[in-house]
Amino acid sequence: MTEARESADRNSEAPARHAPGTPCWVSLMVHGMTATQDFYGELFGWEFEPGPQQLGWYVRALLDGQEVAGIGQLPPDRHLPVAWTPYLASDDVDVTAEMVRHSGGTVGVGPLDAAEAGRLAIASDPMGAVFGIWQTAAHLGIGITGVPGTPAWNELVTRDSSSVAKFYKTVFGYEEEPVVSADFDYVTLHVGGHPVAGIHGVGNFLPRDRGPHWMTYFEVADTDAAATRLVDLGGHVVEPPHDSAHGRVATVTDPEGAMFSLIQGAH
Repeated sequence: MTEARESADRNSEAPARHAPGTPCWVSLMVHGMTATQDFYGELFGWEFEPGPQQLGWYVRALLDGQEVAGIGQLPPDRHLPVAWTPYLASDDVDVTAEMVRHSGGTVGVGPLDAAEAGRLAIASDPMGAVFGIWQTAAHLGIGITGVPGTPAWNELVTRDSSSVAKFYKTVFGYEEEPVVSADFDYVTLHVGGHPVAGIHGVGNFLPRDRGPHWMTYFEVADTDAAATRLVDLGGHVVEPPHDSAHGRVATVTDPEGAMFSLIQGAH
């Protein structure tokens, strides 16, 4: 199981502009938009408003009027995995995309403009884990953090941290803090001295049907209650709630199979 690392900054208001490399948005592409909005609306209390339509039907999830995530419609002929994707901030998506290519990664979508909101690309690291790149214009990204229903942490689950840590450091300029342990392979990625994301090497425990992937943790008030509610709404519990060094955690999926984690943070 992936252990969450809480961000050092748990202020309720996110910064106005995210420093390069900071996860600034999470987005989910699905087949059933209405059912998905109903699910997350009931689970997290989200409301929805239309977002940029360049890639098809897209909505932004709101919590207390602040943007927290995006959900888009997959084209009917595209059989892509349904998964939450973090977007990492960039001052220049085109330059970052070139850096991804030169460092052994792949750029699958873009760079392209999302109306007046900003400019984006969707890429994958050398091991195949997919992530987004976001250059802010009108849309600054996540508007509120540190309360239930908001993204709390993003973590790359891969075979071993050393295989990809250099890639992310080269592309985004992260400072790295490895965990010194013989049986726990973990690197925390820092921007400006603050932890912003993690890389967890799980070796042969990496799911064969998923491969390397980014995992988003969402803050909840009560992990056990949220997991029970999720099942009632049609989701599934992959790993039941349990205590970790950073709070009570559960790994779950939504009705379409998108995997994410719930965390009741230790305050």
